[in-house]
Amino acid sequence: MKKSLIIMLAGALAISMTTGCKDQTPKSTQQPAAQAPASAMPQAAPAKAPGKTGKVAETMNSGGYTYVQVDTGSESVWAAAPEFAVKVGDPVIVPEGMPMVNYHSKTLDRTFDMVYFVPSIMVGGEMGSAPANAQMPAGHPPINGSTPAPADVDFSGLAKPEGGKTVAEIFSSKGELSGKEVSIRGKVVKFSPEIMGKNWIHLQDGSGAEGTNDLTVTTSVMAKVGDTVLINGVLATDKDFGYGYKYDVIVEDAKVTVE
Repeated sequence: MKKSLIIMLAGALAISMTTGCKDQTPKSTQQPAAQAPASAMPQAAPAKAPGKTGKVAETMNSGGYTYVQVDTGSESVWAAAPEFAVKVGDPVIVPEGMPMVNYHSKTLDRTFDMVYFVPSIMVGGEMGSAPANAQMPAGHPPINGSTPAPADVDFSGLAKPEGGKTVAEIFSSKGELSGKEVSIRGKVVKFSPEIMGKNWIHLQDGSGAEGTNDLTVTTSVMAKVGDTVLINGVLATDKDFGYGYKYDVIVEDAKVTVE
């Protein structure tokens, strides 16, 4: 009798456990829609990693830059950084950078639909930040700082354009002037041609102090140090190209008249 009772209890316990497991199954085994095997999915950058990862499909050096065409597995992108060693097939990590649409390289005599200009591209290895000493090619405008005016640049006799501003006034009123067209007359204290597809001017007029006396301007117009120029363009503030290339104020794609 005791043996029969034990068998009955064991059977009831087994049924109870089975039922309990079935009740929990939807919670413990619920899965999202079927996914393709990891090996069949495009290779992408880690979740917290900016930019793109992939393998180099084409590369070339020109004008102080190394250009790489990167196959990410889902798209093909071009990127450029200060010249570095890389070959076809190398795995690379491209950080976020400034996109240049329809960029024409004169040294390559080639137009790219889009190129991302970045301070550095990592070849192999783990994801990391750009090296602290990463530099753009020689001649790139200083980052967020003033350029000393050459000794022979004379600011005397400069007249503020009608309805225009001085360089110092641009800095002091940058909040209200942001996004608006401005006009400034000044002297070119530094000229850097064909950097990232643009000519870069550092403009001063003798006004302002360290940090507020030097205005960065990008344009397609050629000029030279010492030229008196009239600048017309839309003022941008807190312009951040990434990786330290940030300008408190900058006039991009300006109309420049050499006087």
